[in-house]
Amino acid sequence: MFGFINLNKPTGISSRDAVNLVHRMVKRSKVGHCGTLDPLATGVLVVCVGPATRLAQLVQDAPKTYVGQFQLGMTSDTEDSEGDVQPLDNAPAIDKAQLAAVLPQFNGNIQQLPPKFSALKVNGKRAYELARAGKEVKLQPREITIHSIRVVDFQYPYFTLEIVCGTGTYIRSLGRDIGAALGSAAIMTALERTAIGDFSIETSASPEQLTRENIQSKLFAPQHCLKHLDQLKISDEEAGKLLDGTLVQFRGDTPPERAYAVDQQEQLLAILQRREGNFYSPKVNFCRYWRDLRASAN
Repeated sequence: MFGFINLNKPTGISSRDAVNLVHRMVKRSKVGHCGTLDPLATGVLVVCVGPATRLAQLVQDAPKTYVGQFQLGMTSDTEDSEGDVQPLDNAPAIDKAQLAAVLPQFNGNIQQLPPKFSALKVNGKRAYELARAGKEVKLQPREITIHSIRVVDFQYPYFTLEIVCGTGTYIRSLGRDIGAALGSAAIMTALERTAIGDFSIETSASPEQLTRENIQSKLFAPQHCLKHLDQLKISDEEAGKLLDGTLVQFRGDTPPERAYAVDQQEQLLAILQRREGNFYSPKVNFCRYWRDLRASAN
């Protein structure tokens, strides 16, 4: 098996639990996931199967869309409703206009301090392990990208936002900072990831919908995550060249920096990197996988 499962992760289980669920159905194939979701969160969790694990970073780097609900006037050590939630003393009443007024400052490239309850490493240990042990956790702010942010609903003290962002963004920390910008505090109470790149919640499958018998039919082709690249359909002779790492020629007026190659059956053979003129070498090569698969079938 070679491709992606677009899993609609339910609340209450970890991303690792979700991956293990898929792994039990495809025991002979390697699996991994493209971007962790906290147990509280639901929605799109892309699980890569077989050689598609080598494409995980491409999916992780794609823009992500979230719908998050937050509660004003509350603090939490985890920055969400799963931690030690405490009311903020003398929390001011906030209206929708005030919320809308502060959101523009969170658009674009901004600095964000990650939560101490996160999987980031501090001196070789996970931050959440140190936090749970009551030890001091020192994390550095880092740059994240918010492509868009808008109010979906406002019913004080709750508000809901739709956020399109880049990789590395902590939505609960974004809620924390929005609360602070309002002169108050905020915790995240619910989160749904509705899209990662071209994988959307509408095309996802819940764990209950997956079985050993139908999981192959739920598999997205590996090139589903490559729609932003030009496609090059090549001959069997050219595929042989790619197998040996030899340059192939791109047929087009404007050669892009990267492209992907498929054979005549639309099977992904390689991700290509431009070298000179319109000649390309394989950056990620799957030709050996297809050769070995055909050999085993014969």
